[in-house]
Amino acid sequence: MRAVRFDAFRAVPALVEVPAPVCPPRGAVISVHAAGVCRSDWHAWQGHDDSVQLPHIPGHEFAGVVAEVGEEVRGFAVGDRVTAPFILACGDCEQCLAGAPQVCPQQRQPGFDLPGAWAEQVVVVEADHNLVALPEGIDMTLAAGLGCRVGTAHHAVRAQAAVRPGEQVVVLGCGGLGLACVMIALAAGAEVIAVDVSRAALAAAEALGATALATSPDVSERVRERTAGGAHVSLDALGSAATARAAIASLRPRGRHVQVGLLLGEDADPSLPMGRVIAQELQILGSHGLAVEEYGELLADIAQGRLDLSRTVGRVIDAAELPAAMAAMDRPPTTAGMTVARWV
Repeated sequence: MRAVRFDAFRAVPALVEVPAPVCPPRGAVISVHAAGVCRSDWHAWQGHDDSVQLPHIPGHEFAGVVAEVGEEVRGFAVGDRVTAPFILACGDCEQCLAGAPQVCPQQRQPGFDLPGAWAEQVVVVEADHNLVALPEGIDMTLAAGLGCRVGTAHHAVRAQAAVRPGEQVVVLGCGGLGLACVMIALAAGAEVIAVDVSRAALAAAEALGATALATSPDVSERVRERTAGGAHVSLDALGSAATARAAIASLRPRGRHVQVGLLLGEDADPSLPMGRVIAQELQILGSHGLAVEEYGELLADIAQGRLDLSRTVGRVIDAAELPAAMAAMDRPPTTAGMTVARWV
């Protein structure tokens, strides 16, 4: 099969021929129709994740059709339209049985410790626990983001932040993940302030209904002024020490911060304003993917028109353009929204 692979960290990936994957007894092989280009893929390529072994096929968000199922799989069949969360859980541990597979200690991740979805086929382990059936009405290009960015945003806003109607929410970083956070917070009835350095990203956030603020040294103070004392909820959807600190500083007393963007590399262990957290009784929450059980609510929001996935996609490319798309993430983005590559 064709796949995009890099043989050394930071070396430009190449489109190559590799052996097709072998289907595990409890797994499934998925024919990838569309795959997302995510900042987390860039982190893997940079060598920021020690689970990545070379040579490596990246890609962790995808949508496609079941091509083969293992002999022990009961819930899915060849031809089913599916996606999967980027966290593939074991299905049997304490966390999985408690309905929190997104923090499964035995989790596997395509594009990190498993070969990823920048390929014509990808394996999903423990298919009965991890595959999610896609309704016929959802286009594969739009569904690719459900495995990571849209799903992660839904969990961050609805489950972790528990955003309520009338609350004020600030989202720092309005790439594909951030725009999904903006959309989902607006759908929850919040007033949203979107912060980014990119004019295109801010314009996309404004088109969704958010108030846009350009990144600046005093952005936290500006957020507090516009919200009469601070936001109820802040989300760092970029993932940097600077944005995490700015997000926390944007909160009102007893506000809630959700760290959604990954903090890796030089930002893996940032200093945070813990004095402010204590004095104002702030909450700091992590958010990691989306539980399979939460997909029903997410798909219902899409089906009922509360979420328009087309507004989170900025660019659609051919799979052959993936190497250039990876290299482009070394530079500031020139388009808003997520980039999706089509394999079919």
